[in-house]
Amino acid sequence: MVQVYFHCSNTDGTLIDRCGTAVANLTEARDRATQIMQSMILTPGAEDWRDWVIHVSDDDGEEIFDLPFTSMLGKPH
Repeated sequence: MVQVYFHCSNTDGTLIDRCGTAVANLTEARDRATQIMQSMILTPGAEDWRDWVIHVSDDDGEEIFDLPFTSMLGKPH
């Protein structure tokens, strides 16, 4: 298991994950990133999530991968 952190950002700022989550592999990290995106998207409000990105980083702060919210939402037409 490795501790990874799921930071979310857009052009206005960054939401820092200070606790992180223990995952066994990259598939589990991607699944957790997807869960976090779904939770944020489903939160009531006027936020346009299309320019948000979730950055998955390790304990050393090195980015493992990023996942744009548009991968779940699609791009505007």
